[in-house]
Amino acid sequence: MAYVILGLLMLWPQSLYELTKSFEAGVSLFYSSSTGSIKRALDRLLADDMIKVESEGGPRGKRIYAPTDTGRTEFRTWMLEESHKGNPETSMLARTYFLGLLPPEERQHVVDSIRRQIQAGLAELEQVEELVLAADVPEHFSDVARYQMATLQYGLISHRSALTWAKKYLQG
Repeated sequence: MAYVILGLLMLWPQSLYELTKSFEAGVSLFYSSSTGSIKRALDRLLADDMIKVESEGGPRGKRIYAPTDTGRTEFRTWMLEESHKGNPETSMLARTYFLGLLPPEERQHVVDSIRRQIQAGLAELEQVEELVLAADVPEHFSDVARYQMATLQYGLISHRSALTWAKKYLQG
């Protein structure tokens, strides 16, 4: 979540309320959060000197946050990383969402990385499919195997669709 917040703050400085609205307006398509989790992430980013309080005021002490040079550098590093921990789809979509923040000459690296990530996931699932199709399933597990195969097919279709999407919409 920290890098998503950094990306949002790189668009323009925002308050906690505005960040929450930014999540609701677009980021929630690939990443869900609560105001509390955003606040905790802001506190960590402040402690790590990745963001600063640009201004503070009003009757409620509204704080406007902006990225520091350290935060900008960390964000760029995250965008250009080859592999990402956690949910690969969320990582892929987060990096796509913020791709326009990178200079044009660096975008192709991210696009290629996303495509490789999708292709690697597809290759893994295709290997599993080969093993499953070659397996001798005992009769009393046939119903279980049928639905497990349906789940595997969902993964295969999802990865193939993601690859088609990446080829059509992602250009460095």
